[in-house]
Amino acid sequence: MKVDGKHIRSIWLEPDGVTVGAIDQRRLPHEFVVARLATCADAAEAIRSMLVRGAPLIGATAAYGMALAMREDGSDAALDRAYATLIATRPTAINLKWALDAMHAVLRPLAPAERVAAAYARAGAIAEDDIAINQGIAHNGLALIEMIKACKKPGERVNVLTHCNAGWLATVDWGTATAPIYLAHDNGIDLHVWVDETRPRNQGASLTAWELGHHGVPHTVIPDNTGGHLMQHGMVDLCIVGTDRVTADGDVCNKIGTYLKALAARDNGVPFYVALPSPTIDFTIRDGILEIPIEQREASEVTHMTGRTDDGRIETVRVVPAGSPVANYGFDVTPSRLVTGLITERGVLKAERGALAAAFPERVVRRQDALRA
Repeated sequence: MKVDGKHIRSIWLEPDGVTVGAIDQRRLPHEFVVARLATCADAAEAIRSMLVRGAPLIGATAAYGMALAMREDGSDAALDRAYATLIATRPTAINLKWALDAMHAVLRPLAPAERVAAAYARAGAIAEDDIAINQGIAHNGLALIEMIKACKKPGERVNVLTHCNAGWLATVDWGTATAPIYLAHDNGIDLHVWVDETRPRNQGASLTAWELGHHGVPHTVIPDNTGGHLMQHGMVDLCIVGTDRVTADGDVCNKIGTYLKALAARDNGVPFYVALPSPTIDFTIRDGILEIPIEQREASEVTHMTGRTDDGRIETVRVVPAGSPVANYGFDVTPSRLVTGLITERGVLKAERGALAAAFPERVVRRQDALRA
């Protein structure tokens, strides 16, 4: 996508053909900083510290981390060690395991001397596949926006509400929830995005708003608790969110607060769509509420906030009284019954097992096999 008119991705292989460049998302929106990852440890720390974040981008970063590990040491022991290091970085996003399994399947049968070239090639393919998948999501989601536009009075704007950041910063390019939005905007459709600020970490206010602004998409940042009010007053035509994991039965795990938006959408008759690439589907899990591990993050994400002062300084301040306990659950699960449809690269699907299995038969894994593995 575009930053000040220049195309850029969230992650890329540097011209030296070895190191990996990535936008340091911890510094946005106040500073645009590029980090360079030179080792597997660098990649693991980038994921753990949320220098990179978003399920598809986490997967791509982990893939490059495996390539960097093979450059350091191509042995079987190093391969297993890199896998163990990277898989432990974040527990919720299934794309991490999917990418690492894909890398392991390619590298394990090879001789150590062959692994470096193969690892870089497979990591690059994972990144390119992510872009292609997201373009498919863009076209399938565009049809929904066009349908809503056709049903509105001439001259009216389509209003989309989104939560967290499921933009190109969360993927390699295009994004998931934002992909249809960007394509609609580029095609001349008059639309506007309500951007949840998304505490804690403020990924909506800091990242989604930054993205949309640089691409020229009209948007308004709102406090997280505003969405229901907007829906009650007919100011939201559809919701599109992303996801870190979707179960075989269509439950959706996403940034904390997504469930509440889905409830408000159902109560007000607003379509609630989830945009996802197929690697985000976890066919080994049925009940998202009971089976998906929910990451609990450090209290400082709630107790402190970072911003730019009026005189230009970037400061971190405490907003919670010292000594008050804090709970920081990173995600919640939206039951499939609240999801209008799943926007995938192979169409808009019902949030149910049959539709997912029919669209992606090659990804279906028998539950017994998964448990044995």
